[in-house]
Amino acid sequence: MSASVVMILTGVLVATACALPGVFLVLRRMAMMADAISHAILPGIVAGYFLAQGPSLPAGFAGASLAAIVTVALVEALQHTRRVGGESAIGIVFPAMFALGVLLVSKYFANVHLDTDAVLYGNIEFAAFDVWLVNDLNLGPRSLWVMGALCVINLLFVGLCFKELKLATFDPGLAAALGFSPVLIHYALMAVVSVTTVGAFTAVGAILVVAFMIAPAAAAYLLTDDLGRMIALAIGIGAASALSGWFVALALDASVAGAMATMSGLFFLLALFFSPSHGLVARARRLRRQRLRLALENLVVHLLNHEHQVSEAHEAEIAHLSSELRWSPRFARWIVAIAKRDQLVQQANGYLSLTAAGRDLARQAAASRDREG
Repeated sequence: MSASVVMILTGVLVATACALPGVFLVLRRMAMMADAISHAILPGIVAGYFLAQGPSLPAGFAGASLAAIVTVALVEALQHTRRVGGESAIGIVFPAMFALGVLLVSKYFANVHLDTDAVLYGNIEFAAFDVWLVNDLNLGPRSLWVMGALCVINLLFVGLCFKELKLATFDPGLAAALGFSPVLIHYALMAVVSVTTVGAFTAVGAILVVAFMIAPAAAAYLLTDDLGRMIALAIGIGAASALSGWFVALALDASVAGAMATMSGLFFLLALFFSPSHGLVARARRLRRQRLRLALENLVVHLLNHEHQVSEAHEAEIAHLSSELRWSPRFARWIVAIAKRDQLVQQANGYLSLTAAGRDLARQAAASRDREG
């Protein structure tokens, strides 16, 4: 298996494993927890290195997982004091844990070099060369086994606990009334997030772990209101980010992990702007339609109010609308043109008059405003 294929497969597996719990983090407004865990596991990695007297995947994984669980527990404990909010608790705990790890490294392992590739970007470029040997039997890249196992674990967790996770996320009170423990479900989810973060950390680094756990889920959240479809979209967006990021890194001769994280952010921006229901473009169109509808209603109501008052015939002059309705002349001409196109008004000798359709709209708008008033 070529190194390029291993990098792509590793990225896709990491994206899949991270997207599954990431969806529930986004829905629970706990996105920063992934960032906290990815930084706070450093003292656990150092402890594993110390106990194993050298690099050891099992010892490092166990130590990092324990540190992640401790981080979650400390954040929860601070929140339960009701003196510190959720984001503040995370902001207190994870810098302290990360600083503790740096302190331990500087004190006991000063000769160990921690660079940006190891901590931030990971070593996905070398994933193909980190093989798993069992009795001299080469089982292939270790990252594929680790991330493949995490994908299976997370799929089983979400699949078997889907109803419980959904209830505890959207309505904890109902979940408790039905016999489910929201607290137990929360800690189970945090345990899955912790293990996933630790497993992906060594392969792709902190940046890509956070990007894949949050950005695809956030993009999917903007694209659908169905939880099952949101999970599928998050996995698809994460996989597309990994694949396209590899091609971008190849074209630019840049960091693969950095390119994959950038593409996940780009997919989020595309969803943010062009989501059919929640995108900024769709929102701007809705606001424009609402503004147009309100302006048309103001126009026809104004004409209806002065329709039978001969002494106020000037109220139906196009030139008078700007000052009366506080519109700019250009906007007034635009609204009148639309009203004529929609056959709400008609014009003769510089004066506007309502059509039957315009009169009906004016009466409906006036009645609606009377009810609201």
